[in-house]
Amino acid sequence: MKEAQFFHFEDDGTIPNNPGLPVVFYPAAFSGKTERIEQAFQQHGWGNTWQGGVFDFHHFHSNTHEALGVVSGSARLQLGGESGKEVEVAAGDVCVLPAGTGHKRLSASDDFRIVGAYPRGVEYNLKTGEPDERPYVLEDIHNTPLPKTDPVYGDEGPLLSEWNA
Repeated sequence: MKEAQFFHFEDDGTIPNNPGLPVVFYPAAFSGKTERIEQAFQQHGWGNTWQGGVFDFHHFHSNTHEALGVVSGSARLQLGGESGKEVEVAAGDVCVLPAGTGHKRLSASDDFRIVGAYPRGVEYNLKTGEPDERPYVLEDIHNTPLPKTDPVYGDEGPLLSEWNA
């Protein structure tokens, strides 16, 4: 596994992102063992899992953090809203998005598939940055508890050391 990368995003006025927590990107976290991603997430306390793709519009979850593990294929995602960062992801990669972080699929291979999971199996909401939802989502983001485990490493790992710093 390669070293984790961290991406910080500011509130852009539409997509709030997270004021205190960076995205944690684990390149090749499950290289050659992508069938284990969902199982690992669940073993580490990240549940309410699903498999599918990433929407082709900017969206975020204000009430929970989200782990996205690439099971197959590859894609180019935009993280952090319109002025955010384009990130290439491929099978075995994992992105952990703190509550409020915008994400969107820009392009993907035909076989692109991810598994999503949430700390403690939280039921996630879906927000798109509508002005009338802003006061509520900012409060949600602020009140979202830190996860107790890293979805890749469990009781240790870069996410816990970075987010609890």
